[in-house]
Amino acid sequence: MKTIFLLVGILSFTVVSCTNSAQNNSSTINTATNTSLETTVNSPNRKLQTIGVALGDLGNPFYNAVQKGAETEAKRIGGNIRVNAVSSGFDLNQQSNQIENFTAANTDLIILSAVDKKGVKPVIDQARLAGKVVIAVDSAVDADVDAMISSNNTQAGEVACQYIADRIKGQGSVVILNGTPMDSINQRVSGCEKSLSKYPNIKLISKDQNAEGTRDGGLRVMSDLLTTFPKIDAVFATNDQSGVGADLAARQAKRKEFFIVGVDGSPDATKAMEDKDGVFAATAAQNPAGMAEKAVQIGNDIIQGKKSESPDILIPVKLVTKDNLSSYKGW
Repeated sequence: MKTIFLLVGILSFTVVSCTNSAQNNSSTINTATNTSLETTVNSPNRKLQTIGVALGDLGNPFYNAVQKGAETEAKRIGGNIRVNAVSSGFDLNQQSNQIENFTAANTDLIILSAVDKKGVKPVIDQARLAGKVVIAVDSAVDADVDAMISSNNTQAGEVACQYIADRIKGQGSVVILNGTPMDSINQRVSGCEKSLSKYPNIKLISKDQNAEGTRDGGLRVMSDLLTTFPKIDAVFATNDQSGVGADLAARQAKRKEFFIVGVDGSPDATKAMEDKDGVFAATAAQNPAGMAEKAVQIGNDIIQGKKSESPDILIPVKLVTKDNLSSYKGW
């Protein structure tokens, strides 16, 4: 009997010791689990079958172009790859739920344009731990992703506001129509301020008004600014949709003393630039479809066991003005 009790005691001690060791080294075990999952899921014999695309707002042409880019590249790869694009309306909880659903549905590749770079971290970590390939496009995230593909948003702000500074000859009153506090928007504002800071006679009279990245938001904020300021020389809209709304506000107020420069290169912006009665003058054009195509390419490579050349890819922007609009191919 003593021998039996002794053996039971030894076994109990061994189990408790292993449990405590596992609890004290949880990060090591998580890493090992993730690596094991990646090895199993991502191999030369594995084929991309499903793609989940989580976007800010599919009512925005930019995100429509991202969706189409993902679908185009999926068709090019072949094999009846299913693409499911969803819209969060720039709501963090909604986007988090969507990414969780992609993970639960065993989606192979998750592409997201984050509405909150810090807020999406938990669901990204969960997806990565489950062995999913996660690629961020357009806006950076504070999480470990397989790749980050974006326009050079700082450059977009710089070239847009350098155009403004040149056109107003280094002096005047400038407005920034800000947007949803995403990383890409913050970078555009920072780039704009960097360009304008070189000109002491340029006064930035408003930069904190959130036009929400929408036409309605641009119309609302710009209408208020036109009431507040009797003279404005130029407006930098952090995206084209808010710029188009600001253009509409100018028409309604019958104000034409200023001009608007946006970011995106969207169809709505090019249409506004073609209108001689409007004040929309230029846009720093992105390539959203190209970003999505690149994301699918890289995701497919990773699933097949190939490493990405670089986890961070910046795509340059091109300034489109009324002067070179005829040569711009658009989205």
